[in-house]
Amino acid sequence: MKRIGLWLILLFWSGVGVAQDGLTALARLEPGSIIRDAGDGVEVTLQLSQAVPYRVYQLADPWRMVFEFSEVEFSPISHGSLDQSDAVLSLRSGAVRPGWSRLVMELRSPMKLAAVQQDTRADLGAVLSARLAPEDEAGFRENARLPDDLRRQPVQQPPIIRDTMDGPLRIMIDPGHGGIDPGAEAGEVVEAELMLSYARALKEALVRTERFEVEMTRDDDVFVPLETRVSMAHAFRADLFLSLHADVVLEGQASGAAIYTLSEEASDIASAKLAERHSREDLLAGVDLTQQDDGVAFVLMDMARTDTAHRTDQLADSLVEALGQRVELYKKPRLEAGFSVLKAPDIPSVLIELGFMSSKHDLKKLTDEAWREQAVAGIVQGIIEWAEADAAEKALRKK
Repeated sequence: MKRIGLWLILLFWSGVGVAQDGLTALARLEPGSIIRDAGDGVEVTLQLSQAVPYRVYQLADPWRMVFEFSEVEFSPISHGSLDQSDAVLSLRSGAVRPGWSRLVMELRSPMKLAAVQQDTRADLGAVLSARLAPEDEAGFRENARLPDDLRRQPVQQPPIIRDTMDGPLRIMIDPGHGGIDPGAEAGEVVEAELMLSYARALKEALVRTERFEVEMTRDDDVFVPLETRVSMAHAFRADLFLSLHADVVLEGQASGAAIYTLSEEASDIASAKLAERHSREDLLAGVDLTQQDDGVAFVLMDMARTDTAHRTDQLADSLVEALGQRVELYKKPRLEAGFSVLKAPDIPSVLIELGFMSSKHDLKKLTDEAWREQAVAGIVQGIIEWAEADAAEKALRKK
């Protein structure tokens, strides 16, 4: 095999691991790829349809080794067949931004990148080989950070529509999850894909009323960090923010639609579990944004009794009322939790849990087109009624 990458010993510098440039074509992960234990370390062998640029870096809390490629399609190979290592707790893979994909290995204990290389095969494919070795916690943390380019720039820049707040109400729709973060899964149904279909249908229905301007945080299966979704709403100068989800409950049972608003304390155990899982998804995708998000949350908590919080509650109440006329609701349809995407201090923001994919009853409805039309119609109705009431209240204040 022709060697196109040198064996390298842990060369993390300014947060960037080993990187290789010069190739641009899309590759596929092929059979024969495996991650397995080798002595007290881990051996990574990725069979690729062709050589691609790559880099490796590490992140803490939890311990992760992140492989980025420009670009590799991972879907043909299941994580179960790829991960044969007891030292690797879990794998996540998928697109993270245009032209780039990512494989994230969550490790049982700290490890360092001891060596990595990419070789071409006789059939013009390539093999990326890496070896991880045990590392002490202090050494791991010293080199654990995002590459500079990921810290400086958001995953994608949203368009700024105009400078004035006059005209139609602006709505930012946020289809939950995406790319490397598929969200909940039930058989062949993936939350990220399902919510994208709902978001597209909702956008179309809202635009048809000729009363709203609508944007989406994503319109493809790509990963968008939680804090970037909030930034996009600000750049769009959104008047309200709607995040769409259909989650799973791992303990107990839950069914029906619910509306979440932000609170430091979850309103029930299920809410706490979901908020905890949503935050963890962002960490597992390789982007730890907790410090920045905590700052936003602090501002929002200071503004809990301001105009935004009041208007958010009214929006949530309106959505519960309108949705309840068309679809089945959760036993407690008005809930609170610390979801990161609800932390914009100046935009009424709600998270709509359309149902629970862990419920066979809900899953059947969520995948039914007629039910989706009813749910979308209920959301549109709730927004219209809220907008009219909100405008009337503003007019009274001006008198």
